[in-house]
Amino acid sequence: MPQLAQSSAHNNDNVRHNWTLDEVNALFALPFNDLMFQAQTIHRQHFNANEVQVSTLLSIKTGACPEDCKYCSQSARYKTDIEKERLMEVEKVLEAAKRAKEQGSTRFCMGAAWRNPKERDMPYVVEMVKGVKSLGLETCMTLGMLSTEQANELQQAGLDYYNHNLDTSPEHYNQIITTRSYQDRLDTLDNVRSAGMKVCSGGIVGLGEQATDRASLLMQLANLTPQPESVPINMLVKIDGTPLADVEDLDHFDFIRCIAVARIMMPKSHVRLSAGREAMNEQMQAMCFLAGANSIFYGCKLLTAANPETNQDILLFKKLGINTETVANDIDESIEQQQLQAKVVEQQHSDLFYNAAN
Repeated sequence: MPQLAQSSAHNNDNVRHNWTLDEVNALFALPFNDLMFQAQTIHRQHFNANEVQVSTLLSIKTGACPEDCKYCSQSARYKTDIEKERLMEVEKVLEAAKRAKEQGSTRFCMGAAWRNPKERDMPYVVEMVKGVKSLGLETCMTLGMLSTEQANELQQAGLDYYNHNLDTSPEHYNQIITTRSYQDRLDTLDNVRSAGMKVCSGGIVGLGEQATDRASLLMQLANLTPQPESVPINMLVKIDGTPLADVEDLDHFDFIRCIAVARIMMPKSHVRLSAGREAMNEQMQAMCFLAGANSIFYGCKLLTAANPETNQDILLFKKLGINTETVANDIDESIEQQQLQAKVVEQQHSDLFYNAAN
């Protein structure tokens, strides 16, 4: 095992915010089996390896976005077959949230194709947050850039998570987006954190970037303080009419490596197997779960991109023995942790216990 990667493995119990690019590249360079073993070992230290958190994503406002993100079907700058839609009515959003809960989702995410929400939009999105929260679901929104005031307003409404992806490395960023800067994205994440909300932030791989760009993206995310609670790793869904429609496909093993390295670097974060699952067979998805992915989106669409049908996910979970993660309150979680710790101590004193760490 390379020395840099080995030193990283010894820090399993601690969340680090000082990763270097050399260290991350060393992780990516590990033999595949060694990388998977290290990721799985760390995953089991912090999560139930057979549970996956399930969310549903709804596009509450589609198309006509002024940004020039080269991967996006919703940009007004590209000719795609996406139908433009105004902001959805609050009641229709709540109906969709109820259906999502019935299908097993624990978090409901709402996305709008905006550069940033206008003040006239805020009362409606606030009502959506309050309504979804009242259903007993965790709430998440992605609305573009947020000001300090808007972040505070959403937090006061009860928003749990705000999604704002870094998309790619700082080095590759200007090849993908020119209408907002990398610092703009970091500023929004700072506003979300300062307001007291949890952060959902990840990126997209397969944008024509170099391997070192994938390492740099994960370094940026892992070195945020604190690290994002949710880290979506998206595989590019190529859309006709966008500048990246004909970009070369990313090798599937390179994608799985991204999941594994993200798990090692962000041990306590939920790593979400996000866009691109439609192009993944069951075996590839299973490898991603083995690499440490423990969150997905249910439903037939992710904003405008195809996603496996819910019943397909249920069948795959059944094959793999995976259960959906439940949302427990702090008291239940504390009791469960105490009971688990007691079982661990009991097992450690058993003659049948073998400590693989020695």
